[in-house]
Amino acid sequence: MSPHLQALTQAPAEALVQAITHGAPAVRRRAMAKAITLLESTRADHRAQGDELLTALLPHTGKAFRLGISGVPGVGKSTFIEALGLYLIAQGHRVAVLTIDPSSTVSGGSILGDKTRMEHLSVHEQAYIRPSPSSGTLGGVAEKTREAMLVCEAAGYDVVIVETVGVGQSETAAASMTDMFVLLQLPNAGDDLQAIKKGVMEIADLVVINKADLDPKAATRAEAQITSSLRILSQHGNPEHSHHDASQWHPKVLQISALLGQGVDAFWAAVTQYRALQTANGRLASRREKQALAWMWERIDAGLKQAFRAHPQVQYLLPHLQKDVAAGRIAASTAARNLLSAQSGQALSATN
Repeated sequence: MSPHLQALTQAPAEALVQAITHGAPAVRRRAMAKAITLLESTRADHRAQGDELLTALLPHTGKAFRLGISGVPGVGKSTFIEALGLYLIAQGHRVAVLTIDPSSTVSGGSILGDKTRMEHLSVHEQAYIRPSPSSGTLGGVAEKTREAMLVCEAAGYDVVIVETVGVGQSETAAASMTDMFVLLQLPNAGDDLQAIKKGVMEIADLVVINKADLDPKAATRAEAQITSSLRILSQHGNPEHSHHDASQWHPKVLQISALLGQGVDAFWAAVTQYRALQTANGRLASRREKQALAWMWERIDAGLKQAFRAHPQVQYLLPHLQKDVAAGRIAASTAARNLLSAQSGQALSATN
């Protein structure tokens, strides 16, 4: 066991909760880092401690606004988040940023270099940045990001930003854990409708065209095209985006230049409008309720899979059946059923 994790097992939940909720800034940061590391651990005893910690922190959570931000690599997510974070801090907010780095499918490693791309925000005492590896999790959102959000909220950060791996349809996972999902686009990305095909655009609450200063004409064309697309999607796509109901939020398209700091105030004004509208019509509370239930079932699925892999009979049969499937001696579906039957104590004779 690493010295850091060993220290975690010796830190009672009460002490961590006290440090997170009422500690001095330096003490709070250390406690937050310890708590999130504990929650990311897969050891059974750490998991039990993590559950105890989350239960104790829960009364201190729920007051922050959770903002999910996604976009293709190179769209300027980190630059935008730094500009936004510094703007919010100047407005009196405390900002936590959970950045998800892609894990290598070959080595399993992750660089975790997002803090280096936010050099001003990362050293600000009113900001907290925590990079985590995606570990291959669907949606590019680290498995324990929801729990890390609760730690940040309990520590008094009133805006929690989740930056996700900007690739593919699985980015919808970011929308399933945040109050508002923002999609960043480039002004001259070519086929701007590609995002619709991936199923990302239709769940975006706000579309932001970054780097608009590079080609203002292209940015304006992209804004018009995406606005038109969002109108179509509001009529035929996401029921949350009803086009004709004035009491609901209608997705918008904004142009900004994060590098020059242009448009950040307009962006936050749109976020504030969204929050006020969705709070008034009850959709924000409803969204969080659905997310909490989805989180519970997600953890049940993960726990069942873990218990399945840990079953002695499954551990015995798995290497043999894997070889048989790879060699074409048994169908993958048959092998799966045999393993499931083995877990329930009804191993089929076909495995002999």
